[in-house]
This record gives sequence, structure tokens and C-alpha cells, in this order.
Amino acid sequence: MYLKRRKFLKKTIQTVGAGIAGAYAFPAFSAPVPAADIRVGVVGLSVHSAAFSKILNDPQKGADLEGCRIVALYHPKGNPDVDFTPEQLAGFEKEIRAAGVKIVASMDEMLALSDVVMIETNDGRPHLAEVMPAFKAGKPVYLDKPVAENLAAVLKIYDVAAKMKIPVFTSSALRYVDNLSKIDKSQVLGADTYSPAALEKSHTDLFWYGIHAVEPLFTAMGAGCKEVMQVQHSDGEDVVAGFWDRDRVGTVRGIRNGKRGFGGTVFTEKDIITLDTFTGYRSLVVHIVGFFKTKVPPVPVEETIEIYAFMEAAMESRKNGGVKVSIADTIRKAKAKNH
Repeated sequence: MYLKRRKFLKKTIQTVGAGIAGAYAFPAFSAPVPAADIRVGVVGLSVHSAAFSKILNDPQKGADLEGCRIVALYHPKGNPDVDFTPEQLAGFEKEIRAAGVKIVASMDEMLALSDVVMIETNDGRPHLAEVMPAFKAGKPVYLDKPVAENLAAVLKIYDVAAKMKIPVFTSSALRYVDNLSKIDKSQVLGADTYSPAALEKSHTDLFWYGIHAVEPLFTAMGAGCKEVMQVQHSDGEDVVAGFWDRDRVGTVRGIRNGKRGFGGTVFTEKDIITLDTFTGYRSLVVHIVGFFKTKVPPVPVEETIEIYAFMEAAMESRKNGGVKVSIADTIRKAKAKNH
């Protein structure tokens, strides 16, 4: 059962860069969550849907995960499954069934069994088609990365969600490494982050995997990046610089050759902080549970859009020989493609 909507968030308008503005309004719910578990329906077999099922359906999961349980999963026929073999998909299904999740044959059946939805297909291209049934059913959605294959498609999903008053949350798990949330953003002077950065030709360069370096960069620096420049692009790596206010610079290194890992360094007024190691998905799932309970995205929509605009601007810079590219112009051009 859904809680009655008692109020709506006022439209939030944030001016990004040279003046592009967009308003995304989502419902806020203040009534208490019912005692019964929120039933989570999942679209897509993947590493994440298997891991999240184990975490959320663990009888010993802990108080911070109470109140949500994954009950049903639908895997669309014809989904690209770019990263996964049939054998891997079968393995995910086995793990998910072992967690007590029912595998169903249709989107309608999954929606009938669920209160909220996770989109866990690994390819961003079908995400708009996959979220629409949940939107039409009025169900809040956690949409796994990448949100879509390019910025125009990302904006389309958020435009539809805003018009239909459906709350949406997306995040890389790297946003929630242990010590990152404790950093005072007002004291941050700059940051360098890194992650593996496999490419998928159907997606904007960093969308596919480099987002795991971009998201913690924004977590440390905050929103408000003005320009982006691709410093290096080769078979082995991407190096991208972003330029914030107060002459602050943040860099991303996407690794394709040599030792790979996740991490970074944050430079503040008083400290140089080495980011903690990625230890798994639990912290992200805690925030997803909080989102499903409150219907308020833990990351502002405007910041999420800026993260994807940063990655789109980096590719535009690469295509133009490494020139600086405006975040505002990048968003404006992507919006124009949807009209």
C-alpha cells in the first residue's frame, strides 16, 4: 500500500554554469512507514540484483536495512546484457532464487507484487522503456547506473519522472565509501579520484564504468562544476579535469591498463585525506532503503544530472582535441535533442 501524498516538494531550480536552469519536482512523504515490509520488485539479472537480494533478504541484515525486502524479479527478453554470458545470468538467477525472490514472467506480474522498483539491467539503453511501467504504476524507482546511454536520454527519464511526480534515485556505490561522507565539502580545495573505466561504444565514454570515479569526485567537491577538459584519452586510460568555483580543480583517472582499483585523495584546508577502500554494496543499499521509506532521493536530482553532464562534456572535449567544455552548454545541447 502506498502512503498518501501529503505534500510536494517545491520546484527546485538550480542554475548550472553559464545559466542553464531546469526544474525537477518530486513528491515528499512525511507519514510514518507502515510496519509491514516495503515489497521491492526488480527488473534485470545482474551482479547488483544478485548482491542486493542477498543483502536485503538476509535474516540477519541489521536494523538499518529493516523494512524492505526483494520479493520478485523480472528479466526482460532481448535485454542487451552486454557484460554477461548466459552462464553468468543463470548464476545470478540461482543466487536470487536462493535469497527467496520469485522470478516472474512479465513486468505486470512483478509490478503487481511490489510497492517500489529497482531497475538493475546493466545496459542504459533500455532503461526509459523499463522505468515507464513503474512510473505509470506510481512506484518510486531506484535506477542503477548508467541511468541511460547519453545525457539526452538521462534528461528524458528525469523529465518524465518530474512530470509524473515519481521519485527516482541513482548512485554509484563508490559514493558511500566509509570516510567520504565525513568530509566537510566547504573545506575541500580539490580532489583526485580513480576507478576502472571499461568502455562500451553504445554509451558516453565514462558512463559505462568511469562513473565510479566521477561520483566520488562530486561527493567530495559538491555540485557546481563549470567546465570540463579531457587531458588524456588512450587505450590504457582517461584523465579528465573539472573546474569548480574558487579556482578548485578535481580530476578523474579512468584505468584500463595495469593495476586497477577504486580510490582517491581529497585536499582540504587542514588535511589530505586518502579515501577508504570500496568494501561492498551494503552502504548503498542502506541509502536505497532510506529512499524507499522517505521517497526523497539522497542525492539531489540536480547533482546527478551534473555528474552525467560532466561525463558527456569530457567526451565532447575529447572529440575536440581537449578543449574546455561548458557544463551549462552541454546540458543545453542535450535538452535541445529532446525537443
